[in-house]
Amino acid sequence: MAKVTAKFALLTDGWQSNVVIGIGVDGKVQSLERAEPVPADAAPFVVPGMANAHCHSFQRAFAGLAERRTRTRDDFWTWRAFMYATAARLAPEDLKAIALKLYIDLLKAGYTSLAEFHYLHRQKGARDDTGVAAASLIVEAANEAGIALTLLPVLYAAGGFGNAPLSPEQALFSHNPPSFISLLKALTERVNHQKAARLGVAFHSLRAVPLDALGEVLERLDFLPASTPKHIHISEQRREVEEAKAALGAPPVEALMERVAVDEAWTLVHATHASEAELDEIAKRRAIVALCPTTEANLGDGVFPFEAYLGRGGRFAVGSDSNVSLDPAEELRLLEYTARLATRRRLIAATAEESHTGTALWTAAARDGAAACGRRAGVLEVGAEADLVVLDDTAPQFAGRKPADILDTFLFGGVGAAVRDVMVAGRWVVRDRRHALDEEAARAYREILRRLYGRDKSTINPERGE
Repeated sequence: MAKVTAKFALLTDGWQSNVVIGIGVDGKVQSLERAEPVPADAAPFVVPGMANAHCHSFQRAFAGLAERRTRTRDDFWTWRAFMYATAARLAPEDLKAIALKLYIDLLKAGYTSLAEFHYLHRQKGARDDTGVAAASLIVEAANEAGIALTLLPVLYAAGGFGNAPLSPEQALFSHNPPSFISLLKALTERVNHQKAARLGVAFHSLRAVPLDALGEVLERLDFLPASTPKHIHISEQRREVEEAKAALGAPPVEALMERVAVDEAWTLVHATHASEAELDEIAKRRAIVALCPTTEANLGDGVFPFEAYLGRGGRFAVGSDSNVSLDPAEELRLLEYTARLATRRRLIAATAEESHTGTALWTAAARDGAAACGRRAGVLEVGAEADLVVLDDTAPQFAGRKPADILDTFLFGGVGAAVRDVMVAGRWVVRDRRHALDEEAARAYREILRRLYGRDKSTINPERGE
């Protein structure tokens, strides 16, 4: 049994000193004991690893390139045209290289697992049109990076409400229920035999998946456990809400709840414009809301009613989504700050049980984010996956801080690169801020960006769809 000794570790009952974490060959926590005496090389501050509950890895490639004004009014829908144009340029080999670099950077920021919301089933020049090859590249990238992956193949069947036809740009994403079930079956063995990977199911949105098609898929998932994670984008945009009301007679969350037995296995991504009644229902059913504050801010989605949702006992996770930011601390900080702006009050996430806002945010998002990924992780307890993040006590901002103040300072004190070491399922993947594949992954990623966007290439113009 391997052991990690921590001067201070954040356990389920709070910060404890002099903790020895025993880790079995299965990568799970086997024991938690007291260390007497504490060795000099003990890890300073150990916290549970964070789960990234919503990620589109390929979108990292154009982070920062969709900030040029193209119309009088730019919004989510003009950004989407840019995303379509970028997706059309990617070759099969690009997917793995982009994902590998991204996953390494996510690990170094403190994410130990992620849910890859994968709808780019085909790429330019790809021979395989089933989606198996593209998904397999994502699995390979995660395995090489060492991050725990929940692969979420996405059903994308329509171009809009009313079963509108797919646009030419959306053909790269398309599946119908029978072909989607075939994809899931093909991936079941390929993914689930991997130690740190598992398979989930995703539905792009109600505008891209008619409710009848969604129900058909759910009825045919008997080859997967009932607890298999199920994710869907929902209520991200005001326009989406209004179109759902017109087409379905109800806003998206309500329409989904009326037709589907949503439960704790479901993750609703964004839910930005959920009504009070919809928030009640989400919390009642113990579903998880995946919030992606940096992407939601970047796209101008709106502000999720975080305080109202917490008041209902709602479960939440965070995700990097379009990957304009790779930092879980930034996601949690912005989530708290936008709630403060909306309510004109401070310390929204703090509770009577956990008065420290940073600790409250980190522990809830890590625990429920792991659940959204279908993993028992995000907590330091016997039987959980040994996903650990070591924060560096040499960061000047941590000087003089008590353990209870560490996550407050990490999230709200501008500490910067405070993540020193990262363990996933009992294996160190980042040591002293270094990953074994840093240089190799950066080199391959750099070449892809030069080929896609170099000076000799035309600038992508979403107005022309190219």
